Amino acid sequence: MVISMFNFWYFFWLILAAATFFGLYFLLKNRSEKTQKIVLFSILAFGFLLHFLKVFIPPYSVDEARMLRDSWFVNICAANIALFPFMFLSKKECFKDYMFYIGVLSGLIALFYPEEPIAKVNQLAEQLDIVRFYFHHWMLLSVPLLMVLLGHHKLSYKRVYRAPIGLLLLMLFIMLNQLFQSELGFIPLRAREEFFSIGYKNTSYIWGPGENDAIGSFLALFTPKFFKTVSVGEFVGQEKYWPWFWMICPVFVLVTPLSILLCMIFDGKNFINDVKQFKTRIFKTKVLEHS
Repeated sequence: MVISMFNFWYFFWLILAAATFFGLYFLLKNRSEKTQKIVLFSILAFGFLLHFLKVFIPPYSVDEARMLRDSWFVNICAANIALFPFMFLSKKECFKDYMFYIGVLSGLIALFYPEEPIAKVNQLAEQLDIVRFYFHHWMLLSVPLLMVLLGHHKLSYKRVYRAPIGLLLLMLFIMLNQLFQSELGFIPLRAREEFFSIGYKNTSYIWGPGENDAIGSFLALFTPKFFKTVSVGEFVGQEKYWPWFWMICPVFVLVTPLSILLCMIFDGKNFINDVKQFKTRIFKTKVLEHS
């Protein structure tokens, strides 16, 4: 099983993910609310456990340093795997909104562009980890989507702003993870001469866009120059991306419209009705002004 863009195995996993999702939907559709919630939470709980069980399979089981580092929640999807079971049990709308928008978007991106499996240098020896990768990202997409389709959470376009804010808070959580890893020795601390290095584990672009990274370079287009420059000290004026801060504008500019598009699928009627009511109020106001 060697995965590359648009080869047999690429489409195999996409088709399997879609078939499993629809199969689960029709299986749960006529079940009780309690049964639906138990099944969805069980999937999330298993995903949480699987994140740690991966230390028993290659490449983690044969590389102690990587095993210790990657057992932490060092990227967006890993952090979601950690948080989703608790968010699912919560009754707060903001957590459920976050699960839907960021879970669906991150899951779709990972499934359609499976960068990690493609980048594996020894795919044949790491087949179990490839299966784990697809299950985890299928889970991040499917559970929040089923949560909405089965009626356990109702979306509102008025709350769509929570998606970029939630993602930025998650990235801050990842950043703290990496800082703790550095301080505890899981990741080497940077020396003075490495001031401009983005450091280890930059899969979520916390430290900058990276070198020769098309996605990171695209994100950087939306970043104000102020967040790309050293402001004080001996390196003043030189280019260096502010950790985390440089992502604020790209996240709002890109995540917000994508979240709105997703929301329109489920809350489009309310949006249209509110627009019509707003136009009616404007019209009545103008009529009163001219009467």
